[in-house]
Amino acid sequence: MENEYLTLMKVSGFTFIKDALIYDYPIVEAIRSILPICDEMIVAVGESRDETFNLIQQINDEKIKIIPTIWNEELREGGKVLAEETNKAFKAISQDSDWAFYIQGDEVIHENDLDIIAENMQKFKNHNDVDGLLFNYLHFYGSYDYVGTSSNWYKNEIRVIKNNKKIYSYRDAQGFRKNDNEKLNVVPINASVYHYGWVKEPKAMQKKQENFNKYWHADDWIEKNVVKVENYEYEKHIKELARFNGDHAKVMEQRIKLKNWAFEHDLSYNKKSIKDKTKDFARKYLKLDFSYKNYKLIKTKKI
Repeated sequence: MENEYLTLMKVSGFTFIKDALIYDYPIVEAIRSILPICDEMIVAVGESRDETFNLIQQINDEKIKIIPTIWNEELREGGKVLAEETNKAFKAISQDSDWAFYIQGDEVIHENDLDIIAENMQKFKNHNDVDGLLFNYLHFYGSYDYVGTSSNWYKNEIRVIKNNKKIYSYRDAQGFRKNDNEKLNVVPINASVYHYGWVKEPKAMQKKQENFNKYWHADDWIEKNVVKVENYEYEKHIKELARFNGDHAKVMEQRIKLKNWAFEHDLSYNKKSIKDKTKDFARKYLKLDFSYKNYKLIKTKKI
């Protein structure tokens, strides 16, 4: 599918990645999922211990522009290096692009949502008070059949932003800010990010835990808090899951077919914390929402 909206505006995709094969990132699927509505795709490929660079090259699409980078391994606080790599990719997009579509290496957009995203980009392209578009999130856990439902999972985040260089990646690259720590003005849209960061072969998941925590914590914290086992023990970290009854994006079909581990969860054993029970009560009866929001919502009726 090539989107008709590309004739009316210019869209740049951007992402970063490193050691994709070692840690089993679905980066190829992530890139391919947004390519149809992008004029170009900037991929910041960090110096890797595997064939990540060749993996991206093999996608073999003229829209893709690879920029080699070197991660600053001394940035070991709060995931700052991830934001730094995101910013490198964002700065490399074409100056004449209207929008920048950010996708992380473990996120995928369903093809059914591409038209909705493109329509909203066109709709709000010339609205200067709109900085970005806010997506819903599905966080898969353990396998492709379960999603996390506890309050630990963030429900929304910004993935499309205006090509405004006052915008920058915030903290650990989960979201964005502008100017001097100012939240972005965003419009929520009916499109979802499928997040597969917690769906990996258990051995690869354990490797990721041992490696990526170093971008948030010191060695002594990792030694105390990251259990050294061969395979990640998904069952020990479950809080609350629900079965996923929808379908995955077509770009994920082959990866899902090749899944080589078993994960099942008895939903009757879901553990809802007192904190989550309190939040559920507040949302349902008091109409209160305590979830963290790294953005400011704009009511579309006012635009």
